[in-house]
Amino acid sequence: MSSFSPEVMSNPRAERVKAVARLANRKGREATGEFLVEGPQAVREALKAHLLDDNLLQAVYVVGGFLESHDEFAELLEQAQVPTRIVTGEVLHAMADTQTPQGILAVAAIAQPQLSEVLSSKPKLIAVLCRVQDPGNAGTVLRAADAAGADAVILTKGSVDIYNPKAVRSTVGSLFHLPVLNNIEFDHLIEAAKTTGSQVLAADGYGALNLDSLQDAAVLRAHHGGAEEDQGLEGQPVLEAPTLWLFGNEGQGLDEHEKQAADHAVAVPLYGVAESLNVGTAATVCLYASARAQHASKSS
Repeated sequence: MSSFSPEVMSNPRAERVKAVARLANRKGREATGEFLVEGPQAVREALKAHLLDDNLLQAVYVVGGFLESHDEFAELLEQAQVPTRIVTGEVLHAMADTQTPQGILAVAAIAQPQLSEVLSSKPKLIAVLCRVQDPGNAGTVLRAADAAGADAVILTKGSVDIYNPKAVRSTVGSLFHLPVLNNIEFDHLIEAAKTTGSQVLAADGYGALNLDSLQDAAVLRAHHGGAEEDQGLEGQPVLEAPTLWLFGNEGQGLDEHEKQAADHAVAVPLYGVAESLNVGTAATVCLYASARAQHASKSS
């Protein structure tokens, strides 16, 4: 049975249009438990995720002619059986957060994974954003975590709402690939994580440990069949071990409380004259260091 409605939505002032547009604001999202997904890439990944969880997508809105130039969407929409409406360009513009919407948007339910469930699944790698407030930076870290095969991304209280339209767009669909926990109390997270045996590493430009040294040690262990439990002669952390990486606020980095909660502070070495790395870049380097060590450990 087709999920398409034969009626074309043409009134940009209709109540349904206004209701979708309100999802660009936090109050609108909190009232409905829904958020906006804009653009072909994000909607495509949301549709794929909906095939695994049919509670995810609530509706899809697409301008006439879009499906003719994007063949894969017609098939995905039929498979997903999401209520779909054809709209005019004026209606889509009224719904969207962007000034130049790209022909399609969706309304999705905000996922509510539980911290206890995420930690009980024995995660190997989790990225924690501590008071990261820029939507673009949050999206970059989430994409890096997705690409590195992380098990989850956690945003602590004081961080950007990951369901903010700008943050959703910046994830380019990665938001739908792994559990994402929003607005989590930092102390509760650390207490719960340490009961699972995971190590907590703080990415800190002034950290006592050097990420290069930890990577070199991981390579040596992989070549010699070293065990994850071997903490090394100097008590250094082991990148192969289950790890939560803490990444701090753009301007301030991690505060003293966040640093002290970590087992170790680790610096990414700088070989040029740059004063520091953007949080998204630093997170990418750290997450890939752990991912590479963990994969090498499995194959050794």
